[in-house]
Amino acid sequence: MSEPRLSNLALYLQRLGFDAPPKPTLETLRRLQLRHTGAFPFENLSTLSGEPVRIDLPSIEQKVLHDGRGGYCYELNNLFLALLQALGFAARGISGRVVLGQPEGAWTARTHRLSLVTLKGVPYITDVGFGGMVPTAPLLLDTSDEQPTPHEPYRIEQHADGYTLRANVAGEWRAMYIFDLQRQEDIDYAVGNWYVSTHPDASFAKQLMVARTGEGWRRTLNNGSFAIHWVGGESQRRQVTSVDELVELLGSEFGIRVPEHEQLRRVLGCLIEFA
Repeated sequence: MSEPRLSNLALYLQRLGFDAPPKPTLETLRRLQLRHTGAFPFENLSTLSGEPVRIDLPSIEQKVLHDGRGGYCYELNNLFLALLQALGFAARGISGRVVLGQPEGAWTARTHRLSLVTLKGVPYITDVGFGGMVPTAPLLLDTSDEQPTPHEPYRIEQHADGYTLRANVAGEWRAMYIFDLQRQEDIDYAVGNWYVSTHPDASFAKQLMVARTGEGWRRTLNNGSFAIHWVGGESQRRQVTSVDELVELLGSEFGIRVPEHEQLRRVLGCLIEFA
């Protein structure tokens, strides 16, 4: 079966600062991943509005490239994989289990999408859809060494069941997610997406989560709590107190065009009130 194709490669590349398709090199991959996490925010507004989160490529392209929105891993990493394949990278989708914030040794549901890229026989993982701790550079798979990125350093631990990605946060190596290289089909992603977007116990159905990166900073928004985290420095925080303020913040700090949706405004109001 042929891979789905992007309908507007030129526009996508333009949003990432490229006037022409770059060559499929490691340096290109680094530039693409860093710029992608800055240009296209992580956000879950659709799950809070009660609308279905469509993860077919045309729907994602419309939402992210034309409607002024971002998305989460099933959207952003699907779109990014299509871009990599269009540029000639040897890349495929894989999946993992988010354990950030869980007790050490926790084994969660398989609900995270990322990609495996092979360059001159060397495997890397690339991920543009992991919220406030998204890696901002591709990571070499077959090493346990610390790997620097434009933001935090990361490392990958191999174990009997696959790999664990860790990030150095405030001097502590915290587990981000567990993953393996098992082949994934569209149905596997459809099941995971259905769970995270509709199940009442799923985090995306209960709280607002937004993130974006930039040079030397990460911006995050969790319900009404907005923060700018400076690399190697202190974080600046403030509390949002109204839906109008939240909508303005989503536009000015994250570049999100918030849809006019009555239920979404009601939910956002409740999340701010009980934050």
